[in-house]
Amino acid sequence: MSDIVNIAQSCYDRFASAMAHLRSPLLLAIRLYWGLQLSIDGWNKLHNLNRVGEYFSTLNLPMPAQTAIFVSLVELIGGFTLAIGLFTRITALVLFINMTVAFLAAEKGAFFAVITDPDKFQGASAYNDWFAALLILILGPGLFAIDTLLRRRFLPDRERAHSPA
Repeated sequence: MSDIVNIAQSCYDRFASAMAHLRSPLLLAIRLYWGLQLSIDGWNKLHNLNRVGEYFSTLNLPMPAQTAIFVSLVELIGGFTLAIGLFTRITALVLFINMTVAFLAAEKGAFFAVITDPDKFQGASAYNDWFAALLILILGPGLFAIDTLLRRRFLPDRERAHSPA
């Protein structure tokens, strides 16, 4: 019986190791896709500030015109830096907060339906960007990011070993 357990454990370990090699390509794909989408959204908002400001005023957001500019720039610049992997975790945190506010302002019912109606939560327009930012915030940028290149270039090996990706 222990031979079967050892074989199963060995197969699982090889499988887990193979899957671990896909972590960085997956994180790159998430960063590129959602980062570019956020940048495009920010760019579109910047070119329609009056409409965005009017929409924000219907949500009772403070200073809707200024908030529209701020959110547009956060999405444009944040999406770009997320895509290239620069200041990744800080950017992901800012975008996560931005998308949480968007969730709460525009789709509060969906946000709080995470347990009672998960389809409503996951169907909200802010969900994908919110979740992508959360993943990158927690998992980091992966190997294919400017942050990783900078860390390798400027941090000694000893410090790099203790620095999260």
